[in-house]
Amino acid sequence: MRKLVRYYLILSVFILSSCGENTDKKSGENTAEEVQTETEVQTSEKNVILFFGNSLTAGMGLEPSEAFPALIQNRLDSLDYDFEVINAGLSGETTASGKNRINWVLNQDVDVFVLELGANDGLRGIPLEETRKNLQDIINTVKEKNPDTKIVLAGMQIPPNMGEEYTSEFRNIFPELAQKNNVALIPFLLEGVAGDPKLNQQDGIHPTARGYKIVANNVWDVLENVIDKKG
Repeated sequence: MRKLVRYYLILSVFILSSCGENTDKKSGENTAEEVQTETEVQTSEKNVILFFGNSLTAGMGLEPSEAFPALIQNRLDSLDYDFEVINAGLSGETTASGKNRINWVLNQDVDVFVLELGANDGLRGIPLEETRKNLQDIINTVKEKNPDTKIVLAGMQIPPNMGEEYTSEFRNIFPELAQKNNVALIPFLLEGVAGDPKLNQQDGIHPTARGYKIVANNVWDVLENVIDKKG
C-alpha cells in the first residue's frame, strides 16, 4: 500500500505532461507516422499479437528489446508459439488520440489485440464517460475489422488527487468494459511494480528493465489463456 501511495504521489506531478513526454527519443518516442510505418512493414505469415498503448507499452526510456512486448515475444519464441508481436505503443497517447489512430494499425490481420490506454486520460482529469466511450469505440473498431480478433484489456489505476469518486470510477472502467464486451482483462498492468523505486526509472512512473520483467509476467498470466500455441 505504501508503494502504491508513493507511486500515486509521483504520478500526480506528471498530470500536465502525462505518461511519457520526454525529449529523449528512445523506444517510446515514436511519432504516430513512425508507428504506422513500422506497423506496415512488420508483416509476416505468423499470427499477430498487437500491443496498442501509450509510453508504458512503447517502453519509454529503454531500448525496444527491454519493453514488455519484446519480452512477450521472447516468451512466445522460447515456448515455440507461432506468433509475432507488434509494439504499437505511442508516448503521450490518450484514448481519444488512440481512437483516431486505431485504423492505422489495423491495416493487417491481427489475431490478438492488447489495449493499454486510459492512464493519460485519468492523469489529465478527462471526463470518465469520454474515456469509457473512447475505449468502447476502439474495441468496436477492432471487432468490426475482424470479429475473430481476441481482445485483451489492460487495467490501470490513477492517483487519488482527482478525488475518491473519480479515482474509484476510473479503476472500475476496465473490469466493466471487459465484462460488457466479454474480453480478457489484465487487472492492473503495473501490479508489483508501481511505487517501487527499485523497479521504476527516475521519473517514478516508467518501469526499469527489471520492472518490465514483472509487467511482462502480469501480461503473460492473462495472455497465455487467450492464445493457442499455433494460433
